[in-house]
Amino acid sequence: MQVTVKLFAYFRDNRFKEAVIAFPQDTTPETVISSLDLDHDDVGVIMINNRHAQPDSPLQEDDVLAIFPRIGGG
Repeated sequence: MQVTVKLFAYFRDNRFKEAVIAFPQDTTPETVISSLDLDHDDVGVIMINNRHAQPDSPLQEDDVLAIFPRIGGG
């Protein structure tokens, strides 16, 4: 299945801003995060089709997955 993956902030460093990637059925955001070699502890927000999602939410054909890092400040 094809999923559009969008990365934000420093997750784009040495990667991409947006890419359409083929994944097997039953893929979850957690699987995508691992495949991109992102640190799970650094992930702050996961969205599927502009809606907040959990790491174990199922992805479907043509979904748009957005992955945001944790943001700190003071």
